Formats: sequence, C-alpha cells, structure tokens
Amino acid sequence: QSVTEWNPVRICSYKFQEGKTMNLYLFTYLCFLLQTKYLHVLCYNLGIEASKRNKYKESSFWLGQSYEIGKMDRRSVEPQMLAKTLRLLATIYLNCGGEAYYTKAFIAILIANKEHLHPAGLFLKMRILMKGNSCNEELLEAAKEILYLAMPLEFCLSIIQFLIDNKRESVGFRFLRIISDNFKSPEDRKRILLFYIDMLLQKDQDMIAEEKIKDLLKGYQTRSRLTRDLVNWLHNILWGKASRSVKVQKYADALHWYSYSLKLYEYDKADLDLIKLKRNMVSCYLSLKQLDKAKEAIAEVEQKDPTHVFTRYYIFKIAIMEGDAFRALQVVSALKKSLMDGESEDRGLIEAGVSTLTILSLSIDFALENGQQFVAERALEYLCQLSKDPKEVLGGLKCLMRIILPQAFHMPESEYKKKEMGRLWNYLNTALLKFSEYFNEAPSTLDYMVNDANWFRKIAWNLAVQSEKDLEAMKNFFMVSYKLSLFCPLDQGLLIAQKTCLLVAAAVDLDRGRKAPTICEQNMLLRTALEQIKKCKKVWNLLKKTGDFSGDDCGVLLLLYEFEVKTKTNDPSLSRFVDSVWKMPDLECRTLETMALLAMDKPAYYPTIAHKAMKKLLLMYRKQEPVDVLKYSVCMHNLIKLLVADEVWNISLYPLKEVRSHFKNTLSIIRQNEGYPEEEIVWLMIKSWNIGILMSSKNKYISAERWAAMALDFLGHLSTLKTSYEAKVNLLYANLMEILDKKTDLRSTEMTEQLRALIVPPEDQGSVSSTNVAAQNHL
Repeated sequence: QSVTEWNPVRICSYKFQEGKTMNLYLFTYLCFLLQTKYLHVLCYNLGIEASKRNKYKESSFWLGQSYEIGKMDRRSVEPQMLAKTLRLLATIYLNCGGEAYYTKAFIAILIANKEHLHPAGLFLKMRILMKGNSCNEELLEAAKEILYLAMPLEFCLSIIQFLIDNKRESVGFRFLRIISDNFKSPEDRKRILLFYIDMLLQKDQDMIAEEKIKDLLKGYQTRSRLTRDLVNWLHNILWGKASRSVKVQKYADALHWYSYSLKLYEYDKADLDLIKLKRNMVSCYLSLKQLDKAKEAIAEVEQKDPTHVFTRYYIFKIAIMEGDAFRALQVVSALKKSLMDGESEDRGLIEAGVSTLTILSLSIDFALENGQQFVAERALEYLCQLSKDPKEVLGGLKCLMRIILPQAFHMPESEYKKKEMGRLWNYLNTALLKFSEYFNEAPSTLDYMVNDANWFRKIAWNLAVQSEKDLEAMKNFFMVSYKLSLFCPLDQGLLIAQKTCLLVAAAVDLDRGRKAPTICEQNMLLRTALEQIKKCKKVWNLLKKTGDFSGDDCGVLLLLYEFEVKTKTNDPSLSRFVDSVWKMPDLECRTLETMALLAMDKPAYYPTIAHKAMKKLLLMYRKQEPVDVLKYSVCMHNLIKLLVADEVWNISLYPLKEVRSHFKNTLSIIRQNEGYPEEEIVWLMIKSWNIGILMSSKNKYISAERWAAMALDFLGHLSTLKTSYEAKVNLLYANLMEILDKKTDLRSTEMTEQLRALIVPPEDQGSVSSTNVAAQNHL
C-alpha cells in the first residue's frame, strides 16, 4: 500500500492505546511524515489519556513532547494551545508531589503564562506556590502581579478567598487592602466591602464585621443604596453566619445576625425571602423555648405561606410544646394529604434532601421526645403507608411496635387488648410485605434487612406466646413469624423455630376444624392444616440433619396430624399413606392407639384401619415385659366392641374365629399377669356368654357350649366381683345346658324368647373416653 494512503495518526494512537511501545525509528519517521500540528495534538491526547489512568509520569512525558513539537511550528500551533498544554503539564507535576516536581510545575506555569496569559494560569501559579510552602511575601508578590495584568475584580476576590481558605489570612487581607485602592468605582468598592465583611465573619472577627454592617445599613438607609445583587449577597452573608451559629447551637447569636437581615428587608421594602427568614427565626425561638415570640412569628408566616412544609412543621412543634395534641394531629393529617394528593415539592428543598416525608419523620421524633406518643403513633402509621423506602417503612414499624408492645403485654384480657394485638399483627404483615418486595427486587441481601427480619420474627413469636388464650391469634402470629424467618439465614435455631411455628399452626387449625359448625368450613381448615403439615415435614427433615432429635415428638405428631386430616376429609391418598405407616419400623404404641381412635372419630369412619392398628397394638403389648394390663384391657375392649356390636344379632357379620382367638389370648394374659381390671373381665365374660346364646339360637350347639364355657373361664378369674356374678352365671349356664339337652327347635318363637331371657345386658364399665378427647390427650 502506498505511503500516502496511510493514516499514521490513527495507527500511532491505536498502538499507544494498546499499551505497546512505539519503535524509536518509526516515531522519527512519523515526525518527518506528519505535519507538526497533528503530532502535537496526538501527544496532547495521549497525555490526557494517561492522566485519566493516574499514570502521571507517562502523562508528563507526552505533554512535554506535545509542547516541544508544537513550539517547533508556531505558525500552525497557536500560543493559547501551547499555554493550555503547559498548564495541564504543571497540574500533572503538582499531582506527582515532591519538591522536584513542584519546581517543574512552577517552571511550566511560568512558561505557560508567558506563552499566553489566562486567569487559570494565574490561579494555578498561586496553587503551586501554596503547595510549595512559599513564604507570605512570595505569595503577596505573585498576587500583585495580577493587578499589573489588569485582571477583573471577581478574579482578584477569588484569589483572596483561596488564600484565606488555605490559612494565609494575613496575605489575603493585605491583598484586599491593595485592590481596594485599585478599584475605585462605587459599585466595586461596595463589592469589596461585602467581601471583606464575609471574610471577617468566616474568621469569627464578628465585632469588626458588625461595625461594617452597621455602617453599610446606615449608609443604605440615608444615601447610598445597593444594587439588587449586592443586597442578595449581603443577605446570604448574614444567613451564612447565622447558619454557622445554629450548627454550634448558638441560637441567640443566629437571631442576632438574622435581625440585621430583617432590618435590610425593612429598608428595602422587598419580601423575596422574608417568609423564609421568619421561619428560620421561628426555629431559633423554639430552640430557645421562647414560645410567645415563635407563635408571633409563625402567625405572620402562616398568613402568607400556610402550605409550606416548614410552616407546618413549626406549627406542629409549637402545638407539641404546648401539649395541643389536636392541633398537632391536624398538621400531621395535612402532611399526609399533601403526600397523597401528590403536591409538588419545593425544588430547593429536594436538592437539599428535604421532603414532606422527611418533615413527617422529624415530626415523629419531636413528638416522641416530648412524650406525645399518640400523635407519634398516628404520624408513624402515615409514614409507613406512604413511604416508598423499605428501610424507612421498617424503621417506622419498629418504632410503632416499640410504643405499643409494652402496653399490650401488660393489658388484661379484653376487647381493647384484642384490638391492639390486631394492630400489631397488621404491622407485622406490612413488614412482611416490604421484605417480600425488597428481596424480590434485590437478591443481594443487606445485613440491616436480615437483622430487621430477625427482629420482627422474634416479636411475632413473643406475641404468639402472649396469645395462648386466643388460639386463632396465636396461630396467626406464629405463621407471620415463620414467613419472616424465610428472610433469615438458616441455622439449627431457626429451623427449630420454624418447626414450632408450623406445628402449632397446624394443631390450631386441626382443633378449629374439629369444632367447625359446617362441613365446608371444616374442610377448609383441615386443608390449611395439611399445607402447614407438609411445610413442617420439610423443615423437620432438614432439622434432623443438624443433630440428634431422637427425643423430639415432632415426627409422630406430624404423622398423626396428617392422618387425622386425611381421614376427616376422605382424602384419596389415605390408603397409600396408611400403607407407608404400617411399614415404619419404629411405630410406638401411643401412635397406634391414637390412630385407632382417630380412624373412628366422626366424621371419619375407617373400621378397617382401626382394626389393624389395634391388632398391631395388642401384639406389641403382649411382647412387653411385664405386660401393661391396663392398656391391654382398654385396647382389647375397643377391638371387641368394634368386631362384635351389641345391637346386631346376625352371627354371620361377626369374625367369631378372630374374636375367640382374642378372648383366648386375653385369658392367657390374665392367668400370667396380675392386675387385669375386673370390670373388663366381667365385660368379656358377658360378651362371651351373649355370643354363646346367639350361637345356640342358630342351632350351633357345640359352639354355643364353648362360648358359654369360656364365659365360665372368665368368671373363674374374678375376685371381689365373683360373688356378685357366680350364682347368676351358673344358673344361666344350667338353664342353657337344659335347653341344649332337649334339642328343641331353637328357631321357634317360644324358644327364641327363652334364649333372649338368658342374654345378659352388657356393662360397658371399662370403656374409654371419646375418641376425640382421647386423641387430643395423646397429642
């Protein structure tokens, strides 16, 4: 490719941007090839790029090259551009630090100002001298040069400000006296005087400044008026001094300086910022507890600017200090209305970081500091409703709860306490909503959000414990505590808390479901309980991996809760669930007891499940050493009652073979163990006898005799009750044998009546409590 088609500027710039070193020969060749101006600009740009990366030494190299190349051809490179390059070079040297670099910077700026004089160059020279710790005389001489160069007044004042800001007040004030002789126009002299007053006030030389202000106001009133710009400047100077006094809590001093501003307004007859001045004075009066003066000033402000946020705030503060809660609440409601209506905010306040919500927050703080909790509560509620900042809302909710909690905990049970607990529950749900919004939008969790979630979770837990007499409220608080825990880092303690919350919530919904007045409501409550049970099972499985929980009944309770829900709702998955239960190797007796009871607890009716549970239970009892005869007797009673109903006379409906086997096992237990309840022995004896009578009514003589004989076996094991039954049973047995010996047609009406007379009414003395109560007791 021909040389004329190259773009060497682009190639060179690309190479250096890539951080590669330019070959010296290529650089020399380009010097000849390119025009000087383009190469000068190239080096300048490379110097700027290096300075942006804080590579000051590299930047100084390229800027030096830019200047050297540029001055080779002064026809194409203007002096302004050379001076600009040198000013940047001097700034780079200044950033490098060190005495050697200060010297280089000073030389560079001297050459720059010689090439082309510019205010920026003069100012930079003062900076370099200041950094190099030059003496006051050198600084003053450098400042005087500015006068020789006929720089404008504003620039001279900025140099003085720079000197005073850098603790060279003596030089600054000496130079100020010098320039006052050079600028003789009335307007310039007034401007110099105002600047002098401002500097005196900044350096706390208040007495001298005050004399100058008085002279200025006196002259302004009589003969020498100030322009609008100068009047505004004087106001700013006075307000600045007052603001500094307020920052150090010298409110009387602030009022003193504000009073001069107020006099200036009176002379000027303009009220551009008079209302703002009056509000500032009200703030000082309030800080000094001068309520009468504050009320007088705010009354005038309210007439002219009633809707301004600071006007409302100071009215609020006065109402709080006077104990006027009604007036304070009016202001809070007005602030809320302005927020809801979307009234435009003052731009100046927005830029200063002040909004209506900020004022509402300040109002809350002030009300709390002065013991007006009711007003603070209302304002906090508005803040939580209207703020879009989750941190602000959570802070407001925490403050609200800290106010209400101590009162609620010590209240006696009443409707009012219930109402307050309802408020607390609503606040917790609002917090939960804010956490949900925040964590959905910002996956990277902040510590303060996690800490707040943990705080609200614990509060919800404590409120649940406090609500033990109101089961529904307790369940609601526990569920909020569980949901809040989902925003906290998992550990064993948190898993235990989650398990407890879900377990109690499921138990409460189960209990309410048992007592529900309608089937629809019952099913709804039981399905809710099932959802909580499923969540709790997941938590329980995680918790078991963190340690040994062999003594915890959570697994058993969850199994029984789920079983009860499925039986009462006729769940189609019940069969699979029960099959999985039967396969469990570590089933306990109490679990089977409760399952048997729940299987028959209305509206549930699952006799097959109850039958199987009780058979397994009897087998487990028989394997125990020693046998718990009391529990065995209860289980046997319930099983026989399930298999043989008293009101049914159809023998074909009874599994008599199984019943006889159970009776024989029971007789064996009675023989081998002491303490079997006599009432239960009597009940089994009567049940056996009646079965014998029923068998005889069906012409099954041998079976009838066996059942009757078994009744006599039970009779033989009675002790204290034997005398009450022995004669009667023996007589009945003799009568039965007589009937059987005659082999009469037992199906005749006459014989049926005779057999019915031999049936003994059952005595259900050994029955257990209802399944519902028993199940609750076990749980």
